[in-house]
Amino acid sequence: MSEAGTPETGEPPNPEEQPPPPPPRLHGQPLVQSLGSWVVHTDAEGYLELARHLRADGYDMFVGLTGVDYLNHPGRDLPAPIVAQRFEVVVELQAMATRNRLRIRCQVPGNDPHLPTLFDLWPGSEAHERETYDLFGVVFDGHPDPSRILMPEDWEGHPLRKDYASGRIPVQFKEAPGGHSN
Repeated sequence: MSEAGTPETGEPPNPEEQPPPPPPRLHGQPLVQSLGSWVVHTDAEGYLELARHLRADGYDMFVGLTGVDYLNHPGRDLPAPIVAQRFEVVVELQAMATRNRLRIRCQVPGNDPHLPTLFDLWPGSEAHERETYDLFGVVFDGHPDPSRILMPEDWEGHPLRKDYASGRIPVQFKEAPGGHSN
């Protein structure tokens, strides 16, 4: 199709039929705005390089890191060329000098849930990565202490995975039938 029109009719192109423009990029990765916040998307392969660039850009404060299991939502919208994976690691960063905040959303495959640790860039990520491993099973390669942080060391599985069998521990409330009174 040319700017003069479609080859079939010579009619001007319909803007509604045009593909949307690609999102802007930050260090080669798609950058979008979501609910008033900037979000940069990456995959496991580009994760550490992106983090290094952001640290050099002045994102000196690590705010948080967590995991998400999208087992039941595989078809969510992500900017091209990012391909949805079962797991996602979400990192919140802030540049103290400018007060800018930025979120990284990294796609992590379910069959090989590994990412490099961010500990060397932001030591404050240590406990967050341990918790994400403990609850979701995402392994952070190179982490200084990859042991569990919430569950006992001999615990099997990762309780926040969507395919983890849910258990039940009965709770006895005070003043409830069958409960204990003091």
